[in-house]
Amino acid sequence: MQRYRKLRYLESKLPILQRNLEGATAAEILSWAVDTYGDGFIVSTSFQAEGMVILDMLSRITKTARAMTLDTGRLPAETYQMIETVRERYGIAVEVVCPDAGEVESMVASHGPNLFYRETAMRMLCCEIRKSRPLERKLKNMKAWAVGLRREQTESRSETPKVDLEATPVKISPLADWSREQVESYIRQNDVPRHPLYARGYTSIGCAPCTRAVNAGEDERAGRWWWEQDVNKECGIHFTADGRAQRTVDVLLEQVLGNRRA
Repeated sequence: MQRYRKLRYLESKLPILQRNLEGATAAEILSWAVDTYGDGFIVSTSFQAEGMVILDMLSRITKTARAMTLDTGRLPAETYQMIETVRERYGIAVEVVCPDAGEVESMVASHGPNLFYRETAMRMLCCEIRKSRPLERKLKNMKAWAVGLRREQTESRSETPKVDLEATPVKISPLADWSREQVESYIRQNDVPRHPLYARGYTSIGCAPCTRAVNAGEDERAGRWWWEQDVNKECGIHFTADGRAQRTVDVLLEQVLGNRRA
């Protein structure tokens, strides 16, 4: 009974904590995460500008920062360079998370290596196998994780909370209310390492086949899955698609997993 009452008490305080964290700065939120979750807190990054800002801030707060990245098997060479750059600059050995080799083999055998070009559901299946499922396995052992989402990046991210206390594990977006200009200013002032692809016109960086440089006047994420039109430019890690595309992905995923078990 005492434990139950304690849990109910903590639950009643969640809205207050949520509001307090929403008003906190990025550095304050990261300090809170380190104090609250310790070794159970990790930063997930593909070494884009936002992720590097978070790593730089975190390195000033703790000497035992943890960081992970998803190695989908289709990353550009420059992203692998960034793994070493982070090690050399911050002393952080990035934890590399890879997809299940059997699942990738089954997917490629069924649909080919470049299935993502054919339709949105196929692209989402590839993201599910190479990104979402490996991330889910990694996060089972974590209490909280930080990502570089910003509200102004896309409409689908416009309501992103700085800290989602109801998520499991707790999901932290310390730069949610930052502008692109704030990110760039922090990078300049603190000499934060930049992913080499930014110099080639990239504004969003993911897998090599699925990301390109953007043209003048294009949206920040226009280079993601650039062959798709009028669809949500998300991979499924941060948002789940609705409707027919998601149902199709579920069917395709079950087929891939079934083929692997067969």
